[in-house]
Amino acid sequence: MPSYTVTVATGSQWFAGTDDYIYLSLVGSAGCSEKHLLDKAFYNDFERGAVDSYDVTVDEELGEIHLIRIEKRKYWLHDDWYLKYITLKTPHGDYIEFPCYRWITGEGEIVLRDGRAKLARDDQIHILKQHRRKELETRQKQYRWLEWNPGFPLSIDARCHKDLPRDIQFDSEKGVDFVLNYSKAMENLFINRFMHMFQSSWHDFADFEKIFVKISNTISERVMNHWQEDLMFGYQFLNGCNPVLIQRCTQLPAKLPVTTEMVECSLERQLSLEQEVQEGNIFVVDYELLDGIDANKTDPCTHQFLAAPICLLYKNLANKIVPIAIQLNQIPGEENPIFLPSDAKYDWLLAKIWVRSSDFHIHQTITHLLRTHLVSEVFGIAMYRQLPAVHPIFKLLVAHVRFTIAINTKAREQLICEYGLFDKAIKARGMDSAQDIPYYFYRDDGLLVWEAILTFTAEVVGIYYESDQVVEEDQELQDFVRDVYVYGMRGRKASGFPKSIRSREKLSEYLTVVIFTASAQHAAVNFGQYDWCSWIPNAPPTMRAPPPTAKGVVTIEQIVDTLPDRGRSCWHLGAVWALSQFQENELFLGMYPEEHFIEKPVKEAMARFRKSLEAIVSVIAERNKNKKLPYYYLSPDRIPNSVAV
Repeated sequence: MPSYTVTVATGSQWFAGTDDYIYLSLVGSAGCSEKHLLDKAFYNDFERGAVDSYDVTVDEELGEIHLIRIEKRKYWLHDDWYLKYITLKTPHGDYIEFPCYRWITGEGEIVLRDGRAKLARDDQIHILKQHRRKELETRQKQYRWLEWNPGFPLSIDARCHKDLPRDIQFDSEKGVDFVLNYSKAMENLFINRFMHMFQSSWHDFADFEKIFVKISNTISERVMNHWQEDLMFGYQFLNGCNPVLIQRCTQLPAKLPVTTEMVECSLERQLSLEQEVQEGNIFVVDYELLDGIDANKTDPCTHQFLAAPICLLYKNLANKIVPIAIQLNQIPGEENPIFLPSDAKYDWLLAKIWVRSSDFHIHQTITHLLRTHLVSEVFGIAMYRQLPAVHPIFKLLVAHVRFTIAINTKAREQLICEYGLFDKAIKARGMDSAQDIPYYFYRDDGLLVWEAILTFTAEVVGIYYESDQVVEEDQELQDFVRDVYVYGMRGRKASGFPKSIRSREKLSEYLTVVIFTASAQHAAVNFGQYDWCSWIPNAPPTMRAPPPTAKGVVTIEQIVDTLPDRGRSCWHLGAVWALSQFQENELFLGMYPEEHFIEKPVKEAMARFRKSLEAIVSVIAERNKNKKLPYYYLSPDRIPNSVAV
């Protein structure tokens, strides 16, 4: 009788093993086998991290094996089981790989196909078509869209982390408990003694060092020492944790009535302000999005205030960006003066602090939350709803949405975009010239990583899509793209996302957007938060007094009373510390330990991708040598594969 050797790999994460009964049956072109219990006498099967082999004898020849069915039945107490993969050795000596990388819960079952990626048009056998359809029907019941807040992209329909499908939950819920992580941060940072000192102001700027000195590092310590300087202020628009707002000014905003006479002491080329604009030396950052927004009222004992500033910047003769004018609200007027570097020291300093506070709010809500976390969640939900596990695009993207839905659900439970090509987004803001703006490392490194990802995705697309027509006729792919547009982006043309994709080139670009957003873009705006925001005066999360309405009245005491109190400063510090930490067992860009792809051409493309990323690591490391402010957030060895923090 024909005999098969079945090798079963159990996951190595906590609680991945099971004591339940595991049954296997084979579905072939010539028939189906009986259900076989996988069990060895006097042996503890399916332990965490184990790879177990079993001989399965069948009554008759089964032909080509199409499917494997795994059933889990209760032994004593229910326990979930994480199945990595199954390898089948046929009676003819052939090996067939069946990737899984999923949890089997309760008295559940799972049906697996072999690991070869297939488009729907490649499946001509009825049972495979049926399996493909049933998988999506099941997933669409599990992964439902829900409006979290009006105006936001739709998110997963789950009130809390435990309501999520088991396959996308964190392995250990404790690892993503924000309250627990913040508590750990407080202990690690030695700031527990200040935690409950709300409404208690610091005495002066030096007083902030009481929660800072024990945790200094190269960048954050330099920020502490130089945060008041205009050069440090301007540098952060290029290479801080929110390097996406600055744009070249092509025409002075009518709402910012600044004149050459006001700023002439800052201009170094003997040109008028208008001429400097024409020469491309003037830049602007506008926080108009904050206009009219009410400040947080979570604490009735503390008034909190917001501003919506406009900041004008200048590229000096040393090619450095420095601020030359700040207006703290959108409508000009006598009570909304334009602050200048020539003003009194504390007038100018407080104006810059207001800009930094506004930048912090835009960074957290738009740059970080909306344009990385929530957009990546949209991709993840649409992927699970519309692409079966056998689809090559599912296999390509699954590593890049790992834990994203879980981290966002945790954030919604406890705490609380625009589609575009990276280079075109940079160009649209007039920030593309390395010669004109030579110190914009976010742009330089981002373009390198973007091109590496684009080359990789184009290779994978080329393997499975022989023509543009195949792309256009892939209904599962089109449903995925449509789900992103209709539900995730609420059908808004302004989002820039397409309703469909008609060519291999556009598909490669789309997939690059997905991967870059989830990996590089998130790394660029997330992991620098402790570096740039731990010195509280440089990134105040709240302001306790309204913006000044006149010049010549600001004092150091007024600034300190405007900045966050001791308690909020500590919570802020704990938050940016926790957010800046990598996960345990972090998977970085180019790492694909789960072998969803089994084909040699894709594995070779992955190897080339890793090699190109290694070259980028070397380029960035060489550039950073001896730099007082190294920029490393887009070094591929520091870019996690997915949004999971």
